[in-house]
Amino acid sequence: MKHVEIRSDIAWATPTQVVVHGLDLCEEIVGKIDFGQMAFLQWFGRLPEERELRMFNAMMVILVEHGITPSSLATRMTYAGAPEAVQAGVAAGLLGLGSVFVGSLDNAARLLQASLPDPKNVPDIDTLATEIVADYRARKEILPGIGHPFHKPIDPRAPALFKVAQETGYDGPYIRLMTAIGREAEATLKRALPVNVTGAMAAVASEMGIPWQICRGLAVAARSVGLVGHILEEMRQPIATALYLRTEHEATAHLIPDAQRQDV
Repeated sequence: MKHVEIRSDIAWATPTQVVVHGLDLCEEIVGKIDFGQMAFLQWFGRLPEERELRMFNAMMVILVEHGITPSSLATRMTYAGAPEAVQAGVAAGLLGLGSVFVGSLDNAARLLQASLPDPKNVPDIDTLATEIVADYRARKEILPGIGHPFHKPIDPRAPALFKVAQETGYDGPYIRLMTAIGREAEATLKRALPVNVTGAMAAVASEMGIPWQICRGLAVAARSVGLVGHILEEMRQPIATALYLRTEHEATAHLIPDAQRQDV
């Protein structure tokens, strides 16, 4: 069996130096570039241009926080049971990022990039959107990036991202297609189906040339920051135990004999 070369081009270290993508960590990175620039450097192997950085930061910060959600609840509950393992709480919240919550970002980006493999050769957007919606309906699949259980008739985060895209020159065919898909879905299904935040992020990421295969990583990185915030708040203002006890009581109260309920 032939041995393949074992190689990584991200970073190297000696006892006195750390170099990341060609930049000296202590001399050229620490205190000189911010967290957004560092994330961009780590993922794409170079520092971003000014407009890239503004768009990238906007895309990342918009998904950091969304209140008490399944992911933040999982984080808080896990922390309540294992306060010695902050990483376990964050991991628990991240494990719930999937096709329904947050993780639909990669599915939406995949749809857009497969539908428009060459952004310089763009067919009629409205016709394409009609075909996409019809195809998903025929297969009885949920369109990723469209609709929200709470934000109706508009997910305010989508136009906020699209505004920055317009200001930075990333307002291109993928955003137009995502918007057209939303319009077509609403017209076909006759209900509010706004482009949601993951649909907007998918469109922007596609405009920036970010492959769909890593788009869920953007969501994971952004939400990790938010989940650490929920652990900090759980330390100061705990709610997990109260939620657990209340849920246990409400879910099982019907099982308790009437004669014993006054003791519960």
